[in-house]
Amino acid sequence: MESVTELSAENVFLPHDSKDLPKQTSTEKPEPVISIKGLYKSFGDLDVLKGIDFTLQKGENVAVLGKSGSGKSVLIKIIIGLLSPDKGDVFVLGQQIDKLKGKELDALRLRIGFSFQGGALYDSMDIYHNLSFPLTMNNRKLGKKEVDFAVEEALEAVGLKEKVSQLPTDLSGGQRKRIGIARAMILKPEIMLYDEPTSGLDPITCIEINELIKEVQRRYGTSSIIITHDLTCAKVTGDRVAMLFDGKFLKTGNFEEVFKSDDKQISSFYHYNFIE
Repeated sequence: MESVTELSAENVFLPHDSKDLPKQTSTEKPEPVISIKGLYKSFGDLDVLKGIDFTLQKGENVAVLGKSGSGKSVLIKIIIGLLSPDKGDVFVLGQQIDKLKGKELDALRLRIGFSFQGGALYDSMDIYHNLSFPLTMNNRKLGKKEVDFAVEEALEAVGLKEKVSQLPTDLSGGQRKRIGIARAMILKPEIMLYDEPTSGLDPITCIEINELIKEVQRRYGTSSIIITHDLTCAKVTGDRVAMLFDGKFLKTGNFEEVFKSDDKQISSFYHYNFIE
């Protein structure tokens, strides 16, 4: 009988495998995987987003920094279609997100992985079933060998193969974060969204999570937005950093470019969240 480890990755359910994507020639300009123009969002009299322009390129990590209440979570919710913009255009993987409904929106969301701040694992399920659940829910034709291989591959990627039969309550906070990332990656999304990935973790575990985010980018070629207020996380994981203050992006660029700014809001944020 063919063993799980002998299965090729091509046999696993890869709904958006790169081999199925149209190949670009060297003369083609790559289209951003996320493109936002003139985005506004208010709740009653509270103006949260005030004219956001933003792009995320294929294979790029962008860290979105900002204090609590700056609009980071609202931006993410609009990108995945949980909230509708009041004004502006939001294109995700070439589709205008607020024009999608029902099955079209569900299909797009399958191409986006979301790593929740608390991991959002099912405490009543062991790690195997936490990871296999999204696979079997989205492709009921999968055989057990294919599911086993996908779970093993995902756990190997986050360095936790030995935890497959444990419950989430048996794991540390950092391990739960890793499992949450593994579950988000198991459907091979093209875009990853990380919500405060290092929040509440000790310094050593933060380093491990930051390295894991970079490894996901290298291994799977994902494009990612990392929502964070952790300057070290932004510096390590972000190819670019975008500073969000009072509903607007004050500055974007690499870490050094952003924090060389003379803007008082940016400098105060840096000194308040001082890193070595």
